Amino acid sequence: MTTGPSAMAQAPAATNPFLLEFNTTFKVPPFAEIRAEHFMPAFEEGIRQQQQRIGAITMQRSVPTFENTVAALEKSGDLLRNVSTVFFNLTSANTNPDLEGISRQIAPKMAQNSDDIYLNPALFNRVKTVYEKRNALKLTPEQHRLLEKTYKAFVRSGANLDAAKQARMREINKETSLLTVKFGQHLLAETNQFELIVDNEADLAGLPTSLKTAAAISAKEAGKEGKWRFTLHNASVMPFLQYSANRPLREKMYKAYINRCNNNDERDNKEIVGQLAALRAEKAGMLGYASHADFVLEENMAKTPAQANDLLNRLWEAALPVAKNEAAEMQQVMDREGKGEKLEAWDWSYYADKVRKEKYNYDAEELRPYFQLENVREGIFSVAKKLYGITFTPLKDIPVYQEDVVAYEVKEANGDHIGVIYMDFFPRGSKRGGAWMTSYRKQATENGKRVAPVVSIVCNFTKPTGDQPALLTPDEVETFFHEFGHALHGLLSNVKYETLSGTSVPRDFVELPSQIMEHWAFEPEVLKMYAKHYKTGEQLPASLVKKMDDASKFNQGFVTVEYLAASLLDMQYHTLAPGAKVDPLQFEKQQMDKLGLIPQIAPRYRSTYFQHIFAGGYSAGYYSYIWSEVLDSDAFAAFKETGNIFDPATANSFRKNVLEKGGTAEPMDLYKAFRMRAPEVKFLLKNRGLEK
Repeated sequence: MTTGPSAMAQAPAATNPFLLEFNTTFKVPPFAEIRAEHFMPAFEEGIRQQQQRIGAITMQRSVPTFENTVAALEKSGDLLRNVSTVFFNLTSANTNPDLEGISRQIAPKMAQNSDDIYLNPALFNRVKTVYEKRNALKLTPEQHRLLEKTYKAFVRSGANLDAAKQARMREINKETSLLTVKFGQHLLAETNQFELIVDNEADLAGLPTSLKTAAAISAKEAGKEGKWRFTLHNASVMPFLQYSANRPLREKMYKAYINRCNNNDERDNKEIVGQLAALRAEKAGMLGYASHADFVLEENMAKTPAQANDLLNRLWEAALPVAKNEAAEMQQVMDREGKGEKLEAWDWSYYADKVRKEKYNYDAEELRPYFQLENVREGIFSVAKKLYGITFTPLKDIPVYQEDVVAYEVKEANGDHIGVIYMDFFPRGSKRGGAWMTSYRKQATENGKRVAPVVSIVCNFTKPTGDQPALLTPDEVETFFHEFGHALHGLLSNVKYETLSGTSVPRDFVELPSQIMEHWAFEPEVLKMYAKHYKTGEQLPASLVKKMDDASKFNQGFVTVEYLAASLLDMQYHTLAPGAKVDPLQFEKQQMDKLGLIPQIAPRYRSTYFQHIFAGGYSAGYYSYIWSEVLDSDAFAAFKETGNIFDPATANSFRKNVLEKGGTAEPMDLYKAFRMRAPEVKFLLKNRGLEK
């Protein structure tokens, strides 16, 4: 995508790629032709077209039917969906000031367009008419599901409210749309702004060569050649905290990381957090719910905040004592060093690594040379082929949105086209932190033909340094498998309606396909496929595999507690009653004190940078990862029980009953069709080493 001095000028419709058919391989977006000035006209035309089609639906005199109302509504926003998909994917993965400006302009317009649909009384009356006679219509199960989802979307958007409340609902949606955009933009700017510059090599004590080399390259790129530059991007800050022997610098990095957007400046998010929590509570109250969490979870597997909290609290009670024991072990190491220091939060990763080496003689850095990115990718492709028979062919001349991005055609064993997958691996200033899967086109069926999906996985992995390729940490390998699992969910979808396609499922079910893939990552049989030394080609030695396995449950108290603390914080924000107002820092401290969180551990995400819940669609939903972990642990046990982790019958059942079905049925029904029973929590407890 190109930008320039006149980027924000309006582009003529005749040259706007969004207003023309994409004449590209597999009809992917023509990224090289898309410029910033194309977006607003395309958004505006997309909104105009959708409202025109909505008008045609409501003006017709014919009796409302599924096809002339529900199916017509489903297709009404094709252009808008197309431009939105490209735009919001770019603002996450390759943004710039022009796109950020457009984000702030378009957010309230998109909120208004949504309200103009769901608060349209004539349209709602037609949908309601179809819904009320649904049992007499002889609908397919998928049509029935779409009708139910469409009707609920109107009711949950305020279609039954009076005019005054609908007007207030519009105000809330407009405010919320802008606040979430600002939250994310503040966090990206804050993460990019901080740098720790080291000019004395002695201050690098303990750091692995790979990290020092990356820091030297980063400094050179920033015009500070001869020094070392560390940032708050995970590929920099996390290994620094794990390996740096310089305690004051660890403290500086840690405090910068946990105080992002909490520095009382133009990027501060505290006020936004309070506003979003209050607006969500108010909206839920207007719709008749006790809280935002009650509103959200009604449509999830958990159904109620009490159900979600029950799982979180059960796990908290199991994990907190383990974390306290881990802290005591680390304090013993510090005591033996004789410096008179007490364990602090910025010491945890460093001393956990020392204890890990002492107990298991295991250093994750020893594994890096065996986890070359390209080899891991081929290993993942091999796993997918053994499970589902699918293949991946590089696409050399396909449009990409950034030069580091690569693309593959995905095919069935018989050569039939399934879809396209983009992969974007490395951090840059234009990309937000973390890792995610997204779609440029979702699977659907039109005129009896399958519309092939175009998906993408976006990560922030360790970059190549000099003549050394990208070598991943075990955590990064696991992340790659995770996001690839999401991609399979999107790619293998086989439904009729886009609204029900692929990952269009409840939050606490969507992580099942991603998290089950993690189970294959370090299976000995799978490691043999990809874990080869990048210089010698030597297989990962069995002795290192054993060390990794022996240490796999180490530090699980910390990992589980920091995650649960964030999940419970999310639930506390979103079970606030309408009218409640909070001071985010005070509220966060009160909640963590109530839980008994030890001071050496912070929630995985503190309030001011908790992007998942304040800008990422996971409000009252961060618990989903552990809820889904009950499912994925139980599901992988199904493979294990056969004695073959690639058992064809089990893989085919998972594909047919879960991956292909999208949101066409209740998640628990899909799961039971695969497993022939409800999931059991014992496998999760075993995997995390939390059995009593």
